[in-house]
Amino acid sequence: MSYGTLDISSKLDICLSVVQKYEWLLNSYVSDFYVDDHWNKLPLSWQKHLEQLPVESLAELLQNDDDVQVTRRSVWPLELLALRQVLRSLDISRTPKGQQEVTLPGCPLLEHRKLKHMFMKCVKPKKSHEIRRMAAICARSCQQTSVRFVVDFGAGLGHLARILGYGYGINVCCFEMQADLNRQALSIDAKLESMAAKHMDASELANFKRPAHLTQRLNSSTSPTEFLESIREAFQLPDTDIQFGIIGLHPCGDLGATLMRMFLNCKQAKFLNFVGCCYQKMSTQETQPKFDMHGYPLSSQLQRQLKTEAHSCQLSYEAREIACHAIELYYDRLNAGQHEYLKIHSLRAAAERIIVHHFPDHRHSALRNVKHAPGMSFNAYFQKAVEGTRFAELSSTHLSNKQIETDLLHWERIVCFYTLRLMLAPHVESIILYDRAMFLLENGCQVNIEAIFDPRISPRNHITSAVKS
Repeated sequence: MSYGTLDISSKLDICLSVVQKYEWLLNSYVSDFYVDDHWNKLPLSWQKHLEQLPVESLAELLQNDDDVQVTRRSVWPLELLALRQVLRSLDISRTPKGQQEVTLPGCPLLEHRKLKHMFMKCVKPKKSHEIRRMAAICARSCQQTSVRFVVDFGAGLGHLARILGYGYGINVCCFEMQADLNRQALSIDAKLESMAAKHMDASELANFKRPAHLTQRLNSSTSPTEFLESIREAFQLPDTDIQFGIIGLHPCGDLGATLMRMFLNCKQAKFLNFVGCCYQKMSTQETQPKFDMHGYPLSSQLQRQLKTEAHSCQLSYEAREIACHAIELYYDRLNAGQHEYLKIHSLRAAAERIIVHHFPDHRHSALRNVKHAPGMSFNAYFQKAVEGTRFAELSSTHLSNKQIETDLLHWERIVCFYTLRLMLAPHVESIILYDRAMFLLENGCQVNIEAIFDPRISPRNHITSAVKS
């Protein structure tokens, strides 16, 4: 969806009001549920209604317009109903549009009987879904802007660049900070070319564009001059008078902001396509006050709004972290009544109560991920979770007490609480995406944000696209 400054400004104003009202909920760790008695912080009307509902009914709070599986209709507190409606009206849709496929250019090489496996070798289904769609969108951007060069930030093993270079005939310069990944990428390129030489005509091979792999780290201090010179050297060009697009598939934390700033500061950059992730790793004035530039907020508009008394709230680490969770997968588990899986948060919160009691200075310590199995006892969970940590010294006698038994009997409460936080997660992500769109609009760009991946496969599925006006 394309956006204008007035539209985003008004949406941000209401979005911030919602965050301010429910900031306490967004800022609450689920692992602290029992330690801090989160249940009794909920309004009494919410507590009474939620305790009477079967767990499966909670799926309705996470349901979007395209989820038609849920036919039950529960009675909800009016405030919750109003909140759900407000969120639906403000949040950016997480559902990809069907007509998108019609307008995207195809890539016959991805279906080549002998070569298609070379593009997807060691690529997991999630990554395969992402790079196919992202490559087609970037190829379309190249067509629309008459650009033949693309710069891929955080290219990894070069899977996306390989489809663009060999499949679509686009020159790609890959920036990747890990030298080992670049060495592996070059090896995969060479194997693909060797295989192609055996099964394709010389006329077809002439369209191949081998990606250039640079071992370089880009950050907020990298100047446009340095950046352009790196591109020139990679493509062995006589000068930096080159038009190109900037792309990034899940640049982590502040790298998304770095992409945008570099795009705006290089007149040669004609389009920008990136899908963000790891919002909790973005720097803010509160978390890194000594930084000259931060990952959030970016736009002057949002910075002004956050300085007003009406919107003095900030997106905390906890709020930005919940925005990265897999909402649709949890919705499916609620809807299917997968109770055994849903109990895992209760076990972790009970473990936190024990840890805080014996090690009060070690709240929120990292524990091992434990895959919950049907019938798993709390003792079995705890021993697996604390393996290799200082908490492993706690004996089974420390784990047996009436309070923990009572906590675990109320596992449905923590499912309710987590679902409420998850209901707000797309709202937090929308604020971050609106801020990025506003930042680009303020700098004279046309901006579009839309869901391009299946959210059940790739939860961070929104692409931010921009072209200079």
